Amino acid sequence: MFKDRNIRIAITKRSHLFFFHCYFAHYVKYETAPFQKEIFHLSERIDVKNLFVVAFRGSAKSTILTMSYPIWAILGEQEKKFVLILCQTRTQAKQHMMNLKRELEGNQLLQNDLGPFQEESDEWGSSSLVFSNLNARITAASSEQSIRGIRHHQYRPDVIICDDVEDLASVKTRESRQKTYQWLTGEVIPAGDRNTRLVIVGNLLHEDSLIMRLKSDVEEKRIDGIFKAYPLFDKNNVVAWPGKYPNTKAVEEEKLKSGNDTAWQREYLLRIVSDTDRVVHPEWIKYYDLEERPQDDYYIDYIGVDLAISEKSGADCTAIVTLKIYSHGDKKWAYVAPHPLNKRITFPEQVNQIKLIATSKRETDRYPKIFIEKVAYQEALIQQLRNGGLHVEGVSPHGDKRERLALTTSAIKEGLVMFPKKGAEELITQLIGFGVEKHDDLADAFSIVVNQFIIFANKPRPRVIFL
Repeated sequence: MFKDRNIRIAITKRSHLFFFHCYFAHYVKYETAPFQKEIFHLSERIDVKNLFVVAFRGSAKSTILTMSYPIWAILGEQEKKFVLILCQTRTQAKQHMMNLKRELEGNQLLQNDLGPFQEESDEWGSSSLVFSNLNARITAASSEQSIRGIRHHQYRPDVIICDDVEDLASVKTRESRQKTYQWLTGEVIPAGDRNTRLVIVGNLLHEDSLIMRLKSDVEEKRIDGIFKAYPLFDKNNVVAWPGKYPNTKAVEEEKLKSGNDTAWQREYLLRIVSDTDRVVHPEWIKYYDLEERPQDDYYIDYIGVDLAISEKSGADCTAIVTLKIYSHGDKKWAYVAPHPLNKRITFPEQVNQIKLIATSKRETDRYPKIFIEKVAYQEALIQQLRNGGLHVEGVSPHGDKRERLALTTSAIKEGLVMFPKKGAEELITQLIGFGVEKHDDLADAFSIVVNQFIIFANKPRPRVIFL
């Protein structure tokens, strides 16, 4: 193959794996791992419209999918016309383009077989490599740049590759994570055409990061694609790249380079490790299916209300969290009802919503208990609801919000408070991101009602003495 140009071109056009090992052999320092061969194979499959890959640091995922694949997608049998590479910053986009340019200019074998190539700047402020004899282009841009209407002649991007469009800072708040997801779905995907292929390469940075949302979208069949995760060790504790890490010593040396155990767990083992300053850790959350809830031991509903009066955008929301409490003997446990209220509403709407929730949640003749903090104007609401025949208790706040939430953690860890598998995503996000997320209204309502449940659960049963 290396001696005969025609055979070499014929083989490498059909196989991305052979293309890489032929033209980019200088990158191959260790024996290619099975997971890397799988990535090559997935990139070759025309039936895989969308490909999402998360892999351990140093796995060569970006080398394969962001450096090699764009070139092969154009020069190989897929014959793509416009590959768009997107990064988080312009500096990263520029670096990717420099890497591609260096390979195309300095790789004599590639230049002789598949050249010529040239660099251009375009009206979008991004830099491009143009394959004039194939009427094709590779463009690198950042999430900071607008790509609306981007084209290469008559072609919209037919391959879009996103590489590390998030970092630890950008996944810290739900607002920022939502912004990235909306950028992808609202600007990036529409920039392509009906048959555009989307490839996203990333690291596991957060439970709600872009790559994890896409994983959920694939599993729930909201998007057609394949999600692959490649940690350094598989479920049988076998190292994924034995060529690079042939023994325990090599692994330990790599672990020392990672800096700390949190980085090792996250970037090599693909495990989300909770921050030490978190109040509620995600691994503590226990889930239930609606049909799994017991029926015979239902006791009462507890409703926690965190009120807000402003309807302005960015202001706090009124949050209402309901617990369905069950009791059997001395044991009591609570199920968080799905779809808690979290809206900006007026005072009259607050009254109506609380009444509606209280009456709709009744499953027995026992009225729900409603708990509202006794502060500011909320005293008036408490009295108004009582006058309406509802069982409302004013709760005097003790300590700050963080302390009140911390009091709930024991019940969460022990599974005495369980969450629905669907319908409580925003509440859980606020709990595990408390102190970082912009809003905490649901977390506050949760603290109010769960702490009242804990008081109730710890009350001793009254003893009956027969004389």
